[in-house]
This record gives sequence, C-alpha cells and structure tokens, in this order.
Amino acid sequence: MGQGMSDGAFEPVVVESPDGVGPLVIVCDHASNRIPAEYSSFGFDEDALQTHIAWDPGALAVARHLSAEFDAPLIWPDVSRLVIDCNRAADMASLIVTESEGRPVLANRDLSDEERKRRLDTIHRAYHAAIEACLARRRASHLPTMLIAIHSYTPVFLGKARPWQVGIVFDDDQRLADHLITGLEADPELTVGINEPYSPADNVYYTVARHARPWALPASMIEIRNDEICDEAGQRDWAGRLAGLLITAKRSLAGANHAAV
Repeated sequence: MGQGMSDGAFEPVVVESPDGVGPLVIVCDHASNRIPAEYSSFGFDEDALQTHIAWDPGALAVARHLSAEFDAPLIWPDVSRLVIDCNRAADMASLIVTESEGRPVLANRDLSDEERKRRLDTIHRAYHAAIEACLARRRASHLPTMLIAIHSYTPVFLGKARPWQVGIVFDDDQRLADHLITGLEADPELTVGINEPYSPADNVYYTVARHARPWALPASMIEIRNDEICDEAGQRDWAGRLAGLLITAKRSLAGANHAAV
C-alpha cells in the first residue's frame, strides 16, 4: 500500500470489496511500492521508492474512491513493479526489469529460473487468478461489468514533458473509451491523451486485454498524470470527475451484453 521497504510477511494480492455488485471491476496494477523483506535490497533509497519507477503514485487512492462510489471490487498487487510487473506478459523482458530509467536494479540481475518462477507464481499469477475469479463470480451472478485499470504517469519522462493531464488507453474495443474521451474533452482546461502517453503497442495493456477480451467486456485503462493526484484533494477531484463519466457510460452501455453471460 505504498509502504516502500517492508519487514515481515505480506499478502501479495489485495481484493477490496470482493462482493461489490456495482457495474465496475477496478484493477490497479502498480498500486504499491512495497519491496518485501524476503527480497534482497534493490539498491534504491526510500526517496527513490516514492517515485514512479517503483509504483504509480496516487493511483490506488483514486481507485479506492471509485470503488466506494460504485460498490466495485478493487484488485491490486501489494508489491512494487521493480519486483515484478503484473501488467506485463510472462514472456516479456520488462516483466522483471534489470534497470529503470538508467538506474540498475541489481537484485534482478542474473536472476535464477527458480526465483523468476517463484515471483510469477506467488505474485503475478496470483494477481491474475484473483481477477479471473472475481469476473467468474460476476458472470455466475449475471452482473453486467465494465473493467477499468487505474494508472498514473510522471509529468516528465526521460527529459520529455508530457502535456496531457490524463490519457485513455484502449484497443479495438472503443465502447468505454469513447465515452471517457468525449466527456474529458468537453473540459477546455484538459489536454486528453488518446492512447497517450502509452498505447497497447507499448505492451502496457496486458491486464485489461487479458481479462476483458475473452468476455467482450467494455474496458479501458485510465492514466492520470501523477502531479494531478499527488494529494487527497486531487485524488478526490479526479475520482469524482471519472465517476460522472462512468455513470454516463454505464447508462449508455446498459443494453450491451457486458458480461457475456
């Protein structure tokens, strides 16, 4: 839960409001900067672990506000993406990084096959199994479902400023994304990224694609620039803004076969 270096045992996957019956399921792939004590030092001080190289600052708070607003299950891995990135396919090089923005991640170099498998099994696979189980319960209960992933991103990446306050990421299924983009672009104060600052071509859409495509769920990844949600006021503001748009989307999509039940 954004606690940096951690002592003792930890639960690698957190499911909040598992029995929520609202129209959303929310995932937050990079919610935590926790590095469990069982792992050797990653060579970063606490200040570095508060930055985006370790997690998505502010994202979990926004996701929690939305979870409360919609009575929505919220699923997130309580471990830093420096340990393993749950939003990457198991065969991707960026699943377990050996450097981040030029900083070496020493604990990930020369990683044994055994340790790689352990991280996959106990964190990555456990996280996706929790999402699958949640969606299966909802299908069994005939609950229409939209899937959203909440992320944040740094205002400047590798020396390049990012002008968008928010980005909506989507693939061929634009049903939910179109509603979000239209609503956000109605605010003249906002510069909205459409598949910016990332797109599925950057291999960042793994979680949403994996769980939405098989069941034709309306889905989108919402990226908020982290200086917009660095405090509680910004987090509440963005959650409220998104909630209004998601309510409109829910009404518009109410006739769709959301959950393929």
